[in-house]
Amino acid sequence: MIHFAHKNILWFLIAVLILLAGYILYWQHRKRSLASLGDSWLLDTLMPEASPAAHHWKFVLLFLGTTLLIIAASGPRVGSKLEEVEQKGREIIIALDVSNSMLAEDVKPSRLERSKQMINRMVDRMTNDKIGLIVFAGDSYTQIPITDDYPSVKMFLSGAGPDMVSKQGTAIGSAIKLAVRSFSSGQDERMEGETRPSQAIVIITDGENHEDDAVGEATKAAEKGIKVYTVGLGDPNGVPVPVRPGSNSTRRDREGQVVVSKLNDKLLMEVANAGNGAYIAGDRINSLIDELDQLQRTELKTHVFAEFAERFQYFAGFALLFLLFEFFIRSRKNQYLQRLNLFKTK
Repeated sequence: MIHFAHKNILWFLIAVLILLAGYILYWQHRKRSLASLGDSWLLDTLMPEASPAAHHWKFVLLFLGTTLLIIAASGPRVGSKLEEVEQKGREIIIALDVSNSMLAEDVKPSRLERSKQMINRMVDRMTNDKIGLIVFAGDSYTQIPITDDYPSVKMFLSGAGPDMVSKQGTAIGSAIKLAVRSFSSGQDERMEGETRPSQAIVIITDGENHEDDAVGEATKAAEKGIKVYTVGLGDPNGVPVPVRPGSNSTRRDREGQVVVSKLNDKLLMEVANAGNGAYIAGDRINSLIDELDQLQRTELKTHVFAEFAERFQYFAGFALLFLLFEFFIRSRKNQYLQRLNLFKTK
């Protein structure tokens, strides 16, 4: 399977396609303009050295050369095999609250969007770590299993929202329970002498737990050597919850009262203490990163493509060849090559 070391460079291929479309439109316009001037045989007599075929060949070679250069710059390569390597890292599962209360805008742009920004910053700081993502409201769901594929985590994170969970509420305990099961195999399943990786759960929520025993689940996680950290977002005094992101309309309960959401930092502190972790305020993301950096990094096994065979030189070679040919082709008929009829038109 072919891989690209710098995939972003491939976006330049769109510019090449735009160039192709512009060239086609130009020649159509030119053909109509010439037709309005007179008969084609008369124009050929007036422009004996003109060679549309030469122009076309020059563009084709330039188009192919530029396309191949872009592909070469993106670093095409082939992975010869998949091997298991050991790297020192940690296992971290992030449980993100996507309940309706996270749409509150006491934290700009909203609690949910600020949470996503925090997670992206955490992922950017990670090296050799494994990360998983769980979303929860009234129920909990694994959004992405624990992995070292950071781009995939960011991709799935971008689409996280209240519509992903059918049952509303905030079941922090359920999220912790699912996170514990989502880690790699337990200590009893490991080979003799194999160390357990440092494992942590990061709960990002406003703390309005209405469903289960979050403190009890955090205690069970701590008994298994898993630390539980909580990150609280919101105003302790409470703010109205909008109907949808960016909406001026607020949610109301069955009695018609405006739904107000408050940060329950007291509960989040209790959960963090029970989980041998720490409570972090939402505006102190650096403190959370510092706390996670204190976790001991242990050997983690991961699968990577090894012994990549670079293939950019083939694309670059043909690109330079095409561009060289394009350089030597004249836009007009060459009097010395005219006998060969290379660009003869009917």
